[in-house]
Amino acid sequence: MADMGRVSFFGFLAAALSLGGGCVTSGDKPPQASVSYPPVLRADFPDPFILVHEGQYLAYATNTGGVNVQMASSTELASWRLLKDERDPSRLHDAMPVLPSWVKPGFTWAPEVLRTPDGFVLYFTARHAASGLQCVGAATSREPRGPFTSEAPGPLVCQDALGGTIDASPFRASDGQLYLYFKNDGNNPAFNKPTEIFAQRLSPDGLSLVGEPVSLVRNDKPWEAHVVEAPTMIERGGSYVLFFSANHYGWESTQRVSNYGIGYATCEGPLGPCTDAPDNPFLASTFQPCLSGPGHQTVFQAEGRDFFAFHSWSATSTCSPAKLGRFMSVVQLTWQDGAPQLSPLEPR
Repeated sequence: MADMGRVSFFGFLAAALSLGGGCVTSGDKPPQASVSYPPVLRADFPDPFILVHEGQYLAYATNTGGVNVQMASSTELASWRLLKDERDPSRLHDAMPVLPSWVKPGFTWAPEVLRTPDGFVLYFTARHAASGLQCVGAATSREPRGPFTSEAPGPLVCQDALGGTIDASPFRASDGQLYLYFKNDGNNPAFNKPTEIFAQRLSPDGLSLVGEPVSLVRNDKPWEAHVVEAPTMIERGGSYVLFFSANHYGWESTQRVSNYGIGYATCEGPLGPCTDAPDNPFLASTFQPCLSGPGHQTVFQAEGRDFFAFHSWSATSTCSPAKLGRFMSVVQLTWQDGAPQLSPLEPR
């Protein structure tokens, strides 16, 4: 999740990106998309994360309208409803209505939830009031809808010298060991540092970090421009795949479509080393049908299948910004010779 107040960096990549993994310059004919991934939730729901719980799908997203952590639910993935406050149905439900003491309100991003024997842990990005940096915190709840609370006096992780820390994502390996993945906020204009995705072991309760962080991926490819972020680690058949988003998240008036996209790396283990896929980006903007700025993916399993959720910018029928925020899409994720493949949702 990129900071809304930050300066845009467009000198790094002037090309719009095609779904097939190549780039098209502004003078080229727009590519034709072979598939369409229409939104399943047409509301501003950035940085989605989906938890499967007791036959339901629960989605969490970045703050909106005074709500720190918004939520939506579904029973069959194709249609979703925003959860409302039970006491005041005119307001959205807030999974974390009370922020920890170290947090400045209004900048709570990219929530992800881990199930533990004691309940649920919510990892979130928030503005550290003392330093002004975006940092990662953790809150707990007995129920997945919250309320999640935290008495921690400070962030779980905040890489002060590297611009701060955002986009925490938990992962449980097949041996039960927990890991946390996160990105240093080096593209903060006050720091102007490279961005990297780090991994670090978590304690069994998911509330403290163990050992030292390891760098897995950094913004060293042209399509990534100034930033890599939003990590998602998964293990399938003994192989490890790290999905991530890259490039400027926004859809500016000077752009035909947003340059934001999704790539992946193959890793030898939860702590790497990792190698970028040669055909990145894995998913990127297309002009027809309009898919602008797909990013901040999450992967989940249900009924023995893999699914892939992400956000993209709301668009008009002529592929211009609809200015309604970022909508959530959910698609099927399959594997061919160890490589990920996406396809539209099948009727269920």
